[in-house]
Amino acid sequence: MIPSLKTAKRIVIKIGSALIVDAETAAPREVWLRSVVQDIAQLIAHGTEVIVVSSGAIALARRQLGLGGAKLRLDEKQAAAAVGQIRLAQAWAQLLAEKDLTAAQLLITLDDTEDRRRYLNARATLSTLLSLGCVPVINENDSVATAEIRYGDNDRLAARVAEMTQADVLVLLSDIDGLYTADPRKEPGAAHIPVVEALTPEIMAMGGEPPPGYSSGGMRTKLVAARIATQAGCAMAIAIGNKENPLHAVAAGAKCTWFLPAPEGRSARKNWIAGHLAPAGALTIDDGAARALVKGSSLLPAGIRKVSGNFERGDPVDVLTLDGTRIARGLTIYSSVDAATIAGHRSEDFEALLGFRGRDEVIHRDDLVLF
Repeated sequence: MIPSLKTAKRIVIKIGSALIVDAETAAPREVWLRSVVQDIAQLIAHGTEVIVVSSGAIALARRQLGLGGAKLRLDEKQAAAAVGQIRLAQAWAQLLAEKDLTAAQLLITLDDTEDRRRYLNARATLSTLLSLGCVPVINENDSVATAEIRYGDNDRLAARVAEMTQADVLVLLSDIDGLYTADPRKEPGAAHIPVVEALTPEIMAMGGEPPPGYSSGGMRTKLVAARIATQAGCAMAIAIGNKENPLHAVAAGAKCTWFLPAPEGRSARKNWIAGHLAPAGALTIDDGAARALVKGSSLLPAGIRKVSGNFERGDPVDVLTLDGTRIARGLTIYSSVDAATIAGHRSEDFEALLGFRGRDEVIHRDDLVLF
């Protein structure tokens, strides 16, 4: 069954800089934005909760600050974000107020969604804002985030917000009406894909390079976002956004690509583990351990052949097969140093190796997500 905006109880809408900002005037595209707000108001009137993930802060401030050129330094981006966030928030607040809706601004970094406590705090805040009838408008906190703790694109941030809030649908408004077998700008014969039932390696390989201009995403990051969202039980659509009332068009059946949610779904805790974009390390395991994980077992140190990265107890790590294929991600019970010490050994050897008697498993099955 194809998902629908009409039946969704909670929707996350991601809007990129190229849609928000007029490239010639470097100002918000108010006529278009007003049409989007009209769509949002109609959804809310029908009982749907709406969260907006909006880019555009840096693009709004570049010209005002005299920051030309295609590529900005990190400090220049942070300065532009600090100025542009005010203009962006004002635009959303003003237009939503015209429909008697209250805007609420949240600035989030990658660390906020990777750290379990901050993740839960952000989720609680969003839940409260929605219960109060607000429209949360979210952007990455570019004014303080360093390169190491940035998403770098709002596609994946939107997917994490959809997962965090257990949204039914994520809509990525784009400059293209969905996924094609190849880039239609370069391959005229590329075929449009209306529905993606599963994110196979062939589908993931269709992601290309980011387009030039304000956008920092491209199809590649949209497919990563689709993986995060669908694994959390959230449907996702890539739809054309440069026409007025784009959400109304999607609801009416306009051409787009729908990514169907994973049928098995996941618990909130495992959604958070699976959605980590920055695992702290990796554990390479043998074939026997891989088979045991597929059957539902915990990861024991006897099956570990290599420990990579520098991580501490409780950090997320990838689990790789001997040929380097990632088959799982989980929260490790041991640091990288201790994991390397007990790798390949049985539990009865732990005390002699570590000087204390630790847990039998390196990753418990309750903290493990298979891919």
